[in-house]
Amino acid sequence: MAEDESRISIAKTFPVKPKLRPTSNKATPTPESKYWKSFKIPKDIETIPSKSFIYPITSIAFSPIAPHDFAATHSANITIFSGKTLEPKSTIASAFADSATSAAFRCDGKLLAAGDLTGTVHVFDAKSRTHLRRLKGHASAARLVRYPRADDKFHLFSGGDDSVVKYWDVTTETCLFDLLGHKDYVRCGDASPVSDDMFASGSYDHKVRIWDIRVSNSGSVMELNHEKPVESVLYLPSGGLIATAGGNFVKIWDVIGGGKLLYSMESHNKTVTSLCVGKIGKESGEEAQQYRILSVSLDGYMKVFDYAKFKITHSMRFPNPLLSVGFSPDCSTRVIGTSNGTFYIGRRKVNVQSDDLADVVGLGAVEVEPERRVLRPTYFRYFHRGQNTKPAEGDYLITRPKKLKFAEHDKFLKKFRHKEALVAALSGKNPENVVAVMEELVARKKLLKCVSNLDGEELGLLLGFLQKYSTMPRYAGFLMRLTDKVVETRAEDIGSSDQLRGIIRNLRRDVEEEIRIQQSMQEIQGIISPMLRIAARR
Repeated sequence: MAEDESRISIAKTFPVKPKLRPTSNKATPTPESKYWKSFKIPKDIETIPSKSFIYPITSIAFSPIAPHDFAATHSANITIFSGKTLEPKSTIASAFADSATSAAFRCDGKLLAAGDLTGTVHVFDAKSRTHLRRLKGHASAARLVRYPRADDKFHLFSGGDDSVVKYWDVTTETCLFDLLGHKDYVRCGDASPVSDDMFASGSYDHKVRIWDIRVSNSGSVMELNHEKPVESVLYLPSGGLIATAGGNFVKIWDVIGGGKLLYSMESHNKTVTSLCVGKIGKESGEEAQQYRILSVSLDGYMKVFDYAKFKITHSMRFPNPLLSVGFSPDCSTRVIGTSNGTFYIGRRKVNVQSDDLADVVGLGAVEVEPERRVLRPTYFRYFHRGQNTKPAEGDYLITRPKKLKFAEHDKFLKKFRHKEALVAALSGKNPENVVAVMEELVARKKLLKCVSNLDGEELGLLLGFLQKYSTMPRYAGFLMRLTDKVVETRAEDIGSSDQLRGIIRNLRRDVEEEIRIQQSMQEIQGIISPMLRIAARR
């Protein structure tokens, strides 16, 4: 007997855990999802309130030159924000006779151009806000203004509600080419990242046209049919792919392959209003330096699309309809403009070396590692050095076993006091622990014996637990069978007590209500299933 007790004391014991665990609908966040969620409002600024800009934010453009200031058009104004502090830096207001549209920086960041609803294209000095040029030629609103991306500093192209795309010589304020072909409003476009002579334009005639000014007399060199009014056109960094947005979908086209449609993404519920290119700015890992398409829509969602794998990698919900989106070239700032004038500005924290601190002064989201002093024997920490050192790749780790903490019911189970363990778990009012103890007692074949030995008060405690949790889906299969056994075993005691009979009546009412709910759900499922099958065929 003493030998058996010594064996029991030597054997390891563990706290009981429930086998019936609830299934979670939440997927484990991926590294990329964590990356996009890391764009948060810095503590030293607040989201610019809607009362500041009561008009829609129609476009957002980032300067290609550090510190990457960004411009936003709203009403008859352009506001330039500092890329360091994210605060308004200057406003251009007096130059526009009507609402401003489609801001764009030149490749060197020194000039800023924008259109307005009168059909004029304005060119400004981005630093001094000096009004340099007025390009007049559109018969209606100029909705599209873009500079070439590479080295051309003397030209830009524009598109308007007069269905005409114009190619301008900014120096002489003259229109070099009128590019005809669209049959409805021209609302968007983009310049090729690999050639200053090529650009694309999108129109409400459902067409996207690619232009080459070297062969301007022959019309567009390629035409793509988006099948919905086109709201945004985006050249992808390689220059061989184009993304178009219109309706509630985004399409990817292979320009080099003759305009072949590669994929159609239909994840938005309302009109997609704007596209931009975002980049995974990680220093290492297989996702580092990869490009993504960011799309925003009137449904309030921003979607991140991996066009290499043709899948949505992240989604974010905002409370207002979204009209414009921009992403800084250094991967640190994301800006979204809404229909009511609110900005949603997110900045990602970046680690900067101390040598580079002078270049980023003013960045509220920058974290700089403090310089550590060299440890000497005169410091107390010298004698505790190495205790928190992280192991290297080839080190052999010797871990200290963690001391297990046992609940009261675990201590009773360890001593084989089964009834006391069940009562202790019921008194704790944690359903997972109670079910775990019951499952352990079933494994030891002691549960029914414990139930038969419960006194009146303890039986009431058990029946109250069964009445409360028997209809919960995660426990129902186990507890309903146990309820039948308890009622069958202790029928006389239940019949002689008014309190226990009341608990049984409540349990019966709850079970009947659960049956009615399940029947209603089955009826609803029968109605919805044919509709889902029909939708899947489409």
